Amino acid sequence: MRGRPLNILLVEDNPDHAELVRRNLENFPGASQLHHVEDGEAAIDYIFGQGFFADHAQFPAPDLVLLDLRLPRVDGLEVLQRVKRHPTLHRMPIVILTTSDAERDVAMAYEHRANSFLTKPVDFQRLSRLLNDLGFPWPAGRENPPAAGTRGEP
Repeated sequence: MRGRPLNILLVEDNPDHAELVRRNLENFPGASQLHHVEDGEAAIDYIFGQGFFADHAQFPAPDLVLLDLRLPRVDGLEVLQRVKRHPTLHRMPIVILTTSDAERDVAMAYEHRANSFLTKPVDFQRLSRLLNDLGFPWPAGRENPPAAGTRGEP
């Protein structure tokens, strides 16, 4: 992943939660492109490069999907299932971001092969550790990420 921008697709219908994730990702130097959709149907179209999202130059394939479970149109678990059943897209890392920490939701997410599960609100430290664990490391020369809400040196 080193040497090129990290493309993240955020699938979140709550504007406040989306803004919090967006602010946290501003602190992660590798997260140079964040694309946001508000429902499961748009997520499927984006991930599969169809419909409005067919222009791959404007809407590049995501390196990582941050996916809410409770979504309008198509539920987050359905999005997860479709991607993980696809013969080539099944390797795409998908992290479930949800307000639910119910054991059933966690179990269902992992049963459908989610790569990780975080409860909202997500803080920067947890998100940066998760990105590192998924193979999107914090850039060399920066031992610790800045505290949430602060911006790193340019």
